[in-house]
Amino acid sequence: MAFFLTILVALLLVLLFAALWALSKITEDYTYIFWRRILISLHILAIAVFFAGYTALSGEAFTGMLIRFATVMVVAELMFTLFVLVGFVVKKIQSIGESTPFNRSRRNLLKGALSYPAAAAVATVYGATKGIDDTVVREYQIPVKNLPENLKGFRMAQLSDIHLGMFFSLERLKELLKQTADGKPDALLLTGDIFDDKKLNAEAVKIIDTFADAFPKGIFYCFGNHEHFRGAEAIAEMLKNSKIKLLNNTSAVVAGGKRPLCFLGVDYPASREDKKFNEEMRSYTKDALKGVPKDAVKVLLAHHPEYIDVARENNIELTLAGHTHGSQFGILGKPLFPVFKYTRGFYNQNDSFGYVHSGNGSWFPYRIGCPPEIAYFTLRLG
Repeated sequence: MAFFLTILVALLLVLLFAALWALSKITEDYTYIFWRRILISLHILAIAVFFAGYTALSGEAFTGMLIRFATVMVVAELMFTLFVLVGFVVKKIQSIGESTPFNRSRRNLLKGALSYPAAAAVATVYGATKGIDDTVVREYQIPVKNLPENLKGFRMAQLSDIHLGMFFSLERLKELLKQTADGKPDALLLTGDIFDDKKLNAEAVKIIDTFADAFPKGIFYCFGNHEHFRGAEAIAEMLKNSKIKLLNNTSAVVAGGKRPLCFLGVDYPASREDKKFNEEMRSYTKDALKGVPKDAVKVLLAHHPEYIDVARENNIELTLAGHTHGSQFGILGKPLFPVFKYTRGFYNQNDSFGYVHSGNGSWFPYRIGCPPEIAYFTLRLG
């Protein structure tokens, strides 16, 4: 948490200087000082709110509301800076070859000064409201060679990264489960970072249990990194008497027959060092495969998306992952910040499919171009 907050403050300070630069480009000298004071004051307030909220790690609605407010301020600054930067560059390009001095570009920026904060406000409000609240439904067909008749049309729903707590209430969890059940899947697969608030986790388990009949083949779940932050052992204990099947380096036979369908689940590797991280992924996958028939149709639940490579090595037909939130910022259906090898969407190599869910919740209450989703996967003969 200390590392996260340090990075956050550093980014906020960089953003402050960028926003002050942008402000200087669209204000006259006599108004710049006034707005600079306002901007710096809001920035100090935002940093204080982030520190207070994230160190509390509370599920209280008031804390979440404060952080959402601070997020709106910060994103508004970011959008404002980007819009001014684009305008500045465009005007500078237009001035190339003209005999008039470049300060004409600044005058043109000043003429349209109101359009920059207005555009920033629209983008900010959209991402902080509809962007994080409007869930989209995505449908995928998974071709499987030699798929037996009893598995044709088998349908799975994936939810991931709900991050129950400040920005995702129990009531919203009920609504999400109802919407998911309306898609009539055979099974519900939860790929980690679900139970993210110690005060709410037990009640969340009860709520999910009430939907068990809507998923006739079961509800299956693997740990994410945030479950370890909240106490994975305590969560596992809560699940012992629930209808949620925890797959922690283990497997379950979901449908029998000549070629059974098996769900496998793996833990989130604890190591930060790349070599050990990869070794842990391979070790966990090996444990999960124990006792699984070689010719079974296999679906792997994994929080970290790099399990997609490990699954391919083990001829696993489908891997469902999360963790990245799809970067929460996207353009034309692609992640704007693809910081992971697999950040969002569907991947396929050699008949081994992988999917990285864009997440249902967030730790940063803003999304644009990357809405929360319910993903459905239907098996068909390949």
